[in-house]
Amino acid sequence: MRHIFFAERQAAKLDDGTARPVTRVAILGAGTMGGGIAMSFAAAGMPVTLIDTDDAAIQRGLDRIRGNYATSVQRGSISATEAERRLGRIATATDRAAAADADLVIEAVFEDLALKQEIFRDLEAICRTDTVLATNTSALDVDAIAAALAHPGRFVGMHFFSPANVMKLCEVVRAAATDADTLATAMATAKQIAKVPVVSGNCDGFIGNRMVAKRSAQAERLLQEGALPQDVDAAIRAFGFPMGPLQTNDMSGLDIGYAIRKRRGTKFHIADAIVESGRLGQKTGAGYYRYEPGSRAPLPDPDTARVIEETSAALGIERREIAQDEMIERMIFALVNEGAKIVAEGIAARPSDVDVVWAHGYGFPRWRGGPLAYADETGLAHIVARLDAFAQTSGDETLAPAPLLRELAETGSSFAQWQKDRA
Repeated sequence: MRHIFFAERQAAKLDDGTARPVTRVAILGAGTMGGGIAMSFAAAGMPVTLIDTDDAAIQRGLDRIRGNYATSVQRGSISATEAERRLGRIATATDRAAAADADLVIEAVFEDLALKQEIFRDLEAICRTDTVLATNTSALDVDAIAAALAHPGRFVGMHFFSPANVMKLCEVVRAAATDADTLATAMATAKQIAKVPVVSGNCDGFIGNRMVAKRSAQAERLLQEGALPQDVDAAIRAFGFPMGPLQTNDMSGLDIGYAIRKRRGTKFHIADAIVESGRLGQKTGAGYYRYEPGSRAPLPDPDTARVIEETSAALGIERREIAQDEMIERMIFALVNEGAKIVAEGIAARPSDVDVVWAHGYGFPRWRGGPLAYADETGLAHIVARLDAFAQTSGDETLAPAPLLRELAETGSSFAQWQKDRA
């Protein structure tokens, strides 16, 4: 807990750059993410303009925001008066020209590169030259988006997490051309709206989702080898997460991960079979689990178990009992391994930044300090030995220990010492 406390403050420090004041904000896209981001600014007392293509899209967005406020009032977290006050800070428009006077514009439309490029070309012509232009993309190359701009120094990624009005993490993604003042402005603005900002370099998935992909791959392999969804999720909950990865995927919608895997050319035999059968998670009443009408409680599903067992047979895998400790190690050590690569590549500035991302964006138990702090406490030599064993027995080369992880283990060092030596 102390580690995370100090890591948050370290993550917010930049070597250079001066933040420009942000008092007027525009958000393009009134969907779930755009509306949640708008609520974050409204909660901080900042006026915000929510822009979408037509009145119907705006109305849907406002209805969703009103519903969120009504829930908060019902729970007693804010008063009805405060809800109305916050709603009053959210203006709407159907013309991008409404962003002309904004100090910061955040694009939150669906993940289509050509559309985002077209939006930013338009915004560059509409907005002042000192306006910061930010994308909320979670899956696209920020440099490819920035390529649409004549002056890409003003462009940055601001990756909020869903629901954006609740989740604290904001990955501030530095594109190749992002200038120091733009980065500083994005970081300061995130703090201004009570988010915890962490700088990330540009790569597929940034810090958090890049690591999630490795845990997801192990969850898929565990299902293929003998586990059922409730086993995998129980293991992660036993480690300290509030929710397992498969239940989380059902909640988000299995079609989201499916689309990302298609883009990456990645095959998850069981996950893909579930989606291709029309089972997309809670929104269709079935995914890894089944759901009774009106309920979000995950129930074991014999149809899912049948798909899993048939897929294992088709792959020629003899299913076996898998101990919970093995499941935990395979999923958590995969996170540690990818985190080591991210640090070595400079995508994260320091190991503690990885810990902050996971504590605030992915439910990693704070009392364990984050993946890399947990690795130090567990012992890097033990983790390397287990990863070597998993890689050998499974034939999964992605589990081979990262060079930095192996180097630290062999020299008796730690991620904390590595960070201290470079401070």
